[in-house]
This record gives sequence, structure tokens and C-alpha cells, in this order.
Amino acid sequence: MNIGSASTENLAPVLLKIPPFVRHIPDLGKVRLAWSAIEPFIPDASTDPAIHLMLRENIGGLFWAPDITVSRRSIICAPADPRKAARLWEVAREAREAANLTLVLPNNARHWHSLRERAISDGGFVTCSDVNPWSIIRNGQEIITCSDVTEALPALGSLAGLSLWCLDEAMLWPGAADGDAQGKAAALVINATCYRSPFTGEVIQADEAVGLLIEWRDIMRRNRSVAVCAGMAWWKQDRIAEFFATADEHRPRPFFRRGTKAAIALARRHAGGIAVWSTRMPRQLEHSAHETGMTLYRVEDGFIRSAGLGSGMLPPASIIVDRAGIYYDPAKPSDLEILLSSHPLGTDLQARVRRLMDRVISEGVSKYARGGMPPELGAPAGKRVILVPGQVADDLSVLLGGSGQGGNLELLRRVRASEPEAFIVYRPHPDVDAGHRAGAIPDDVVLTLADRICREGGMAPLLDAVDEVHTLTSLTGFEALMRGKSVTTYGQPFYAGWGLTQDRTPVIRRNRILTIEQLAAATLLLYPRYIDPLTRLPCGPEVLVSRFAMTELWRPSPLMRLRRYQGICIRTLRRGIQNICRRLSPDRGF
Repeated sequence: MNIGSASTENLAPVLLKIPPFVRHIPDLGKVRLAWSAIEPFIPDASTDPAIHLMLRENIGGLFWAPDITVSRRSIICAPADPRKAARLWEVAREAREAANLTLVLPNNARHWHSLRERAISDGGFVTCSDVNPWSIIRNGQEIITCSDVTEALPALGSLAGLSLWCLDEAMLWPGAADGDAQGKAAALVINATCYRSPFTGEVIQADEAVGLLIEWRDIMRRNRSVAVCAGMAWWKQDRIAEFFATADEHRPRPFFRRGTKAAIALARRHAGGIAVWSTRMPRQLEHSAHETGMTLYRVEDGFIRSAGLGSGMLPPASIIVDRAGIYYDPAKPSDLEILLSSHPLGTDLQARVRRLMDRVISEGVSKYARGGMPPELGAPAGKRVILVPGQVADDLSVLLGGSGQGGNLELLRRVRASEPEAFIVYRPHPDVDAGHRAGAIPDDVVLTLADRICREGGMAPLLDAVDEVHTLTSLTGFEALMRGKSVTTYGQPFYAGWGLTQDRTPVIRRNRILTIEQLAAATLLLYPRYIDPLTRLPCGPEVLVSRFAMTELWRPSPLMRLRRYQGICIRTLRRGIQNICRRLSPDRGF
């Protein structure tokens, strides 16, 4: 599997300087792998946090590989030389009962056939090193090997407390008689290795490196439940494949299909679910999945997405994957609502998201843009300034979560009726204003209800210039809450009903009172998935926010420029038609 783009190869930092038995998941993103030895001292393997994490989470070796079931006490780790491997088997066979032996061969090459057959005929169990070594270690008591072995198994077995026996005296871990094999193996992990962040190249601690591998491992495991992707626009399929990478040599990425029948058949064949872009659900897919017991995972853009528009064909750097529902449909709880209702959302998460929110606010980050100066709105002194963000008329968040309140024009009417003295600012949705989506209102009509139309700059600096936000379901309401602004909802967005908003149409089942830190922790840390647009590695939102400063990552491609020109043409044509209709029917409202 080749994930990544050669166009930014020279920008990729070094991944992690790690020894072979604490390696990164292969072919995951654009990374380089190296390690260097430093004179170690013997740490306390039982208390070191990195070793504790490795043992608790089974990190090391090919930890992402398939498991096997082995219950034999003695593990023979064979060297690459078949003659030495045969001698090692003979020695072990003489000292131990064959029924208790597991022979681990370096690979499945033909020259191992005779030794494999001999070990099996003697009563031993034979496997290869391309499996999860922890599934071999789990029920073992000792490892028998020699100094020529370069596999991770002896080191990992030592860390796990297994006795280590060596056929010769040149072994790095001299064996059970030394009594210190565990400490020496731990020394290589903790003190003999320099670890560097794959995102910044800065030196990090061993437990941070192991923690990152745990996160990647968990993502890979979740991804293996998805066999097929459907409803994905062709221009974002490579990025979606990166989000659902599995590091599985047999199926490193999901299949992509357009139609329901093909998606269902392929998913059944590979015993997996279907990830579908929620607004591009193929006809009858939801019904067919329900009838066949197939799991659907609804996919949408994340809340910190990119430095540009999805409608402009810029692939997302953040998505959400929801098995229960989707966050903008209040008809039933989504994975996000379940998190908000039941997750502890403890102090560590809150502290982390508080740091993230402070950075988002200080750097002016929003879903589609970053930075900029607050616009000059011209509001009279002393007047409350209310922002009304426009939305896409046929967007599912409006159709499903709008509570039948109507579109942008009706929202403006309701806000003006409830706030006759306020200074109202209307912000057209960027996709609508770019000419890509429906929901445009002629400016002269808007200005009969609003005092100002603000198109310029990003959403974040505009939020800094207003006092309140009134919205149907726009994500702008959540961004305003993070900035301490008052928010009134007329629909039922995901952030309504938790004690932070004034809700005109409450969601009755939401009755937990949350802080903004708890709301943001679930929304920005636990619910979405992020990918670093530089290294193509799974990352946290902090990394993505830092990448917004790298303008070379967000330069428009020729396709994106063509899409922008298309939008300009559509917008110009639409305005021309509106002007003609206005001249022909001067008394007709819009």
C-alpha cells in the first residue's frame, strides 16, 4: 500500500528513531524509519511507563499482524540460516518435550519445508514471524534462540518476563542464568533509542512514542471492520483510503463501489461493513444493509476540516465516522450524542481540549479557514450585534435538524422579529456564495431584514466582532460557544440541549448539563478522525491546526481552480436570472 503523495516528499520529517522490535506500522503515511544506539543503563522494567504501556497494550514487533492461538510453553525463535535453525531445533528437542515446543520460522520460503515437516512430525507447532508476536508470547514461559536472530520475539519475550536461553554466548541477552535479560531489553527501549515525533521531528519520550503506536494500532483495528466505501466522490477517494488504511497485506485499503448491489456483495464477501458518505447514500443502500444485517458507517466532514472548501474539491483532513446515526440528525442518537450523554469526559480530556480551544481562538481557526482581521461592521455604539450564518438550503443538517423552521430567509425573519433593536449581520454560506450549492438570497432582500451582509474574511474573526449567534443548525454556533458567545438555536444542532444554548426547539432526551470543555472534548477529540496532510499519518487536531500555517499544503490544484471558475460562472448566471425576474415581476418577493 502506498499512502501519500510524492509532491511533498521532501517536506516529510523523520518518523521515530526506534529499534526493530518497537517499529511503526508499515506503509502508513509518508515516513522514514531509522534508529541509533546509545550506551544504555538498566532501568526498572516493572515501573517504567513506556514498558508498562508496551506490556499492557502488547506493542512491539509486528503488533498489527494477525493473531494465532498458541498454548505451548517453549518458543524456539529460529535464525535465518536453515542449518543453524535445524541445529537449534535438535538442541531444543533433546531438552524439552516436542509437544511443548513452538518453532517460529523467519518466513514461509521453500527452503524451510523440510524443517517445518520435521518439527510437525516430531509433535511441535510451527508458525512464521509474520504474525503478532504477543499471541505467541502470551502463553509461553521461555524462549530458546541464538545470537543470529534479529526478530523482535526474544526482546519482547524478555520484556514480558519469559526466560531466555541462547545457543551461544554471543547473544545480547545471555539467558536465564544472567537474570537480567528483561532489564537489558528494557534498556534498549528506554535508554538506547532516540525517539522523534513523526509530525515535528522533535525528540519525544519513549512512552509518547509507544502511546502514538497504540493510537495507530487502535485506528487500524477499527478500520478493518470496513470493507467497502460507497458514495465517495472520486476526487476524495485517495484521502478516504488513507483514513481507512488497515496495514493488512491482504486488504490494505477498502474497496470503492458506486452502487448498492456491488457494495453489499463485496462487503459480504469480505465480512466487513460499508462506510458511506452520508449525503451521497446510494439508492436503497440503507434498506438493503438493514435487510442483510450489514453495518453502515456514515461518513461526513470533520469540524476542523481544511484550509478550503470541500465543494471546491479540496480533500478533507478530518472526517467523522458514525455507526449509530449522524450528528446532524436529531431523530435518533448519534455516536456523538452517546459520547455527550454518557462519557465521563474527565479532567485530562478537558485540560487538553482547553489548550486546543485557546489555540483555535488565538489563531482564528474555523472549519474551512484560518486567521484574518475582524471586519469593520459599522454597528452603532451600544447595539447588540447578532450574527446569522446562512446555510445550504438542501443540506441534510437543515432538512433533518431544522425542525421545519424554513430556510435562510425565514430564519432572518424570525431573528428580526425577536430582536427588533439588534444590529443583525448576515453571513452567506461559502459554498452557496461560491455558486456550488443552493440557498442564495438576493442581497437587496437580505438587507430588508439584516443591517449588514459580511462576506469578507474568515468566520473566526467575524465571530470576534459579534455578541451573539442565532442559527438553525450551523457549526458556527459551536464555534461561537468556544469563544464564549451567546448562541440561540432555532433547529436542533448537536450542540443544543446541553445547557449551553438558548433553544427554541429543545431536544427532550438531552438532559445532561455540560461545560464547554466537555462539549468540545467529545466534539473535537473523541468523535472525529484527523490526518496530517503532510505525512498522511493519523494525528490529533493539534497537528492539523499547526499545518494550516504551511500554505504549500493547501495550494489549489488545477482541478480546484477549474471548480472555482465554474462557481463564479454559476453565481454570475444566477444573479443575472434574478435581475431579469425582478424586472419582469417587480412586485414579486423572494
